[in-house]
Amino acid sequence: MGKPRLRHWIRRVRPDDEVVVSALYREYHGPLLAFVIRLTAGDRQWAEDVVQETMIRAWRSSEQLDPDSVSLMPWLATVARRIVIDDRRRREARPQESGDGPLESMPVPDEMEGLLHQVVVSEALKALSPAHREILNETILRDRSVNDAAEALGIPVGTVKSRVYYAVRALRVALEERGVTA
Repeated sequence: MGKPRLRHWIRRVRPDDEVVVSALYREYHGPLLAFVIRLTAGDRQWAEDVVQETMIRAWRSSEQLDPDSVSLMPWLATVARRIVIDDRRRREARPQESGDGPLESMPVPDEMEGLLHQVVVSEALKALSPAHREILNETILRDRSVNDAAEALGIPVGTVKSRVYYAVRALRVALEERGVTA
């Protein structure tokens, strides 16, 4: 039954004629949709999209379709299966979407707080004596050990320890004057 009908409409129409798609759709839509629904785990909307894409590809390849075949279902099923596989790969390759809301409504960390802290600390450091600023710069900002700081500044290790102690106390007072408490 299928063979004469296929031979009839494939030979009768031009490859770009919409009759090819109509005949394909009439004959194969139901069985192809049932097959694709199983491939898409019951997602009917996705299955409908896959069937449509399969029919479009069949229409584009109508000159290659074999008019002597009993059924085009194996060819259509193969095309549909490949489309589903490609869709899955595409979905897996994209990052997971975080939600439906626009990006403008997503919370963004407020960098103003950190900037204000930097300004306050910078102002507090300026209030220190040059020796205290220098020792904090070497030990805290450059992350040097007491021995390394002593060598870099050319002063004894005991002096470095003493200056660090008094510089930290002075910095704490300067920060408290500016409203920063820890």
